[in-house]
Amino acid sequence: MPNDILYSIRNLTVEYRTRAGSVEAVDDVSLDIRRGEILGLVGESGCGKSTLGKGLMRLHTGPAQITAGELWFDGRDLMKLSPREMTEIRGAEIGMVFQDPMTSLNPVQRILEHLTETIHTHEPEVSNAEARVRAEELIERLGIRRDRIMDYPHQMSGGMRQRVMISLALSLKALLVIADEPTTSLDVIVEAKFLDLLKELQKEFGLTILLITHNIGVVAEISDRVAVMYAAKLVEVGEVNDVFAHPKHPYTQGLLRSVPNIKLDSGELYKMAGAPPDLTHPPSGCRFHPRCPFVMDICRDKIPPLEVIEGGQLAACWLYSSVMSKRQEESHA
Repeated sequence: MPNDILYSIRNLTVEYRTRAGSVEAVDDVSLDIRRGEILGLVGESGCGKSTLGKGLMRLHTGPAQITAGELWFDGRDLMKLSPREMTEIRGAEIGMVFQDPMTSLNPVQRILEHLTETIHTHEPEVSNAEARVRAEELIERLGIRRDRIMDYPHQMSGGMRQRVMISLALSLKALLVIADEPTTSLDVIVEAKFLDLLKELQKEFGLTILLITHNIGVVAEISDRVAVMYAAKLVEVGEVNDVFAHPKHPYTQGLLRSVPNIKLDSGELYKMAGAPPDLTHPPSGCRFHPRCPFVMDICRDKIPPLEVIEGGQLAACWLYSSVMSKRQEESHA
């Protein structure tokens, strides 16, 4: 694995077993996360973003299981680690900020207890006094007064609780922070401050951040690269500026056109035709083909590979596929 790649996901599939049948919420996904970057993962609700995020930490239990794939984190295949070894990695090396901190924080524990418990779990040799000092310094760095460390979660605002969640991820100097819809419960002003804080922390601590969101504006604000997900599959990956300026996949194009036009030079909002597919019975071929304005016969029959196209972006679309180009060349020979 190249040194600049912190996490390499290879052909990951996560399956839910339901009464209606098996659902592959993440289907054969491959993606590299570079060291020190903020990678935005975007897509509509139900496309598999959060399932992928939890899969990177092997958090799935019960009806949800990883059924295929490799998870190479910092040179180790996490799929080969025991549950105990994975527990040691969670928090210490990979932290997660969930979208609703009120349900993630223990309501009967003070903020101090949350932080010191996390530190002692992974570093039992640290004294209570040392753990408290580290906890106080950390929340102060995140803009929370030291005396608030004795508060309970319900005594804090949504933005403060999100900062506490980040402090839990940073308390052990995690290499990767997975932030799952971290701004969903925040108002616009608090959201802006939170995003500024993420950028500052990323630079100060050299963090690698996977930002999972349905909000394209958030991705444009702070991400270095963006990965677009549709119906359990990745459809496009590239540098943020490239993807926003020149989206390749028809779904990405529709997603960006659906953002309200601040210039107000259009009389109505763009709306993509159709709706996301039912993943218990996904369409054959490209999963976007029932909604795609450029659909071809091959789109209905064969799944397009995610491959490098012009400009270095990755796209899973037969419009750009080298396989399609080779077939056309052979037909004209």
